[in-house]
Amino acid sequence: MGSQKITIEPVTRIEGHAKVTIQMNDNGTVDHAYLHVNEFRGFEKFCEGRMYFEMQMITPRICGICPVSHHLASAKASDMVAGSPPPRPASLLRELMHMGQMVQSHGMHFFELAGPDLLLGFDADPAIRNVVGLVQANAELTVKAVQLRKWGQEIIHLLGGRRVHPSFAVPGGVNKALQVGERDQILSGVDEAIRTIQVGLSIMKDWAEKNAEDIQKFAVFKTGYFGLITPEDGLELYNGNIRQISQDGKQLERFNPASYLDYIAEHVENWSYLKFPYYKKLGYPGGVYRVGPLGRLNIANHIDTPLANEEFKKYRAINDGKPIENTLYYHYARLIEALFAAERVKVLLDDPDILSTDILNTHRNFTGHGVGVIEAPRGTLIHDYTTNPNGQITAVNLIVSTGHNNWAMSEAVDSVAKTYVKGPDVKEGMLNRIEAAIRAYDPCLSCSTHAVGQMPISVDIVAPDGSLFETISKD
Repeated sequence: MGSQKITIEPVTRIEGHAKVTIQMNDNGTVDHAYLHVNEFRGFEKFCEGRMYFEMQMITPRICGICPVSHHLASAKASDMVAGSPPPRPASLLRELMHMGQMVQSHGMHFFELAGPDLLLGFDADPAIRNVVGLVQANAELTVKAVQLRKWGQEIIHLLGGRRVHPSFAVPGGVNKALQVGERDQILSGVDEAIRTIQVGLSIMKDWAEKNAEDIQKFAVFKTGYFGLITPEDGLELYNGNIRQISQDGKQLERFNPASYLDYIAEHVENWSYLKFPYYKKLGYPGGVYRVGPLGRLNIANHIDTPLANEEFKKYRAINDGKPIENTLYYHYARLIEALFAAERVKVLLDDPDILSTDILNTHRNFTGHGVGVIEAPRGTLIHDYTTNPNGQITAVNLIVSTGHNNWAMSEAVDSVAKTYVKGPDVKEGMLNRIEAAIRAYDPCLSCSTHAVGQMPISVDIVAPDGSLFETISKD
């Protein structure tokens, strides 16, 4: 069998550079499939020597998709370095920006990235299985989806001056107060945003009902779950302690995020640059866990906004209150979180402190070390900075959301390949399902490896004798 290269359009709907290798058996079934994250990780190293207060502007450059998450996690770490906790109004404003980020990111993922698979079909012609195809199928819905993302981005813009890479959070607070007109402008779009998310939820639930068989066999497996939680075990995206639960839903740990290294270690495999975090007490791979929307809704017992909580009750009833293990339900959970974030915007804007000018703590009690943790759209994001007495960074550790999910993404790729890929004639729709397994986690591989450059994905199909049968690439 000779080597053959086939280019498939459109460009894969993930952010980052990845490669999948599929090892085939003689009978045309899959022996094993590997997800290779083959970008080089170097961002932590070249931050050394910078001042800690520069990190809020440097680290968002890791990624143009979720710069707000890095901006805010960095600010929280720098608060601790400076020994300067922000005043309450500043924390409210940071959370407001974060909610804008959650809405725009989750909305974009469901409607523009996952949507073509769900709404047009995994086997649809790649020429139309994209945003253009969505416009052709339902122009009104597509416009609403774009407007939803625009509203979330406008929150970021009003607070930080830019929709991407904002300048807002600084050690000890924020650099700009919210004006009455800005508050009212954001409020004017809340109801429409909620309606659009609810339309998305209706679409997702209808799709799930019609595709129940696929949901039950598409990358369903057991892991632990991990993320921030409120004191009352409610969904938390900005603050709080970390809660870790077992495969059957029992609490394993509840701890201050600053002590994360007491609980998490990272495993290395020779086929990926991206590390594999795991829970130390259970070892690897017994201690692997998932983060992000599915993980957060598995560790939570309720949501503190009414509309999202009603959806949450229906969602958790799917598995009688036990952890939901189905990879495709990431999309359902993502929309519930978007609904919570939109409702939370309204709660924050109704708080009298949101317009306060008490937005910066100028007192310093320098510590030289800080850990900032936030729930990015893709999961728990950890920034850990150590400095010298002058405030220069001497060490940086970043555990990014996608990194936590590395084992799960790898398992999903293997599971879906074994379920759907059949040789010798490997169809494009079979391979698209593998990519859909990766997309369900909404990975940001540039974040997780801090890479620069083009972001294609390719699939190598290897014959039983080890020869390369076929390469299918998206570039």
